[in-house]
Amino acid sequence: MADIVLLYVTASSKQEAQSLGQTLVEERLAACVNIYPEITSIYWWEGKMETSSEAVLIVKTRSDLVSQVKERLLDLHSYSCPCILVVPVAGGHQPFIDWLLAETRKGHKESEDAQ
Repeated sequence: MADIVLLYVTASSKQEAQSLGQTLVEERLAACVNIYPEITSIYWWEGKMETSSEAVLIVKTRSDLVSQVKERLLDLHSYSCPCILVVPVAGGHQPFIDWLLAETRKGHKESEDAQ
């Protein structure tokens, strides 16, 4: 099984989630990003319990790209402490995994050749 991971990421809005997801896919850091446009989050922040509306991204990528994905998310994210969680994938439908690997490798090969 190839080293595939999912990243669970929250964003301040559907628009921010779409912008983050678009960038990750365009740059081939992710093969696909799913967006849940509105969730309710309840959490502690700076000593107070907060409730807010957020969006969630599920980022599908290779484990060897995680550090680059996290770096890119941190560069673009509006939060000072964004939720970025890496979830390992134990298995899946092999044709989908092959597609994910191919789509994330394409951009890296092209961008490395351009440098």
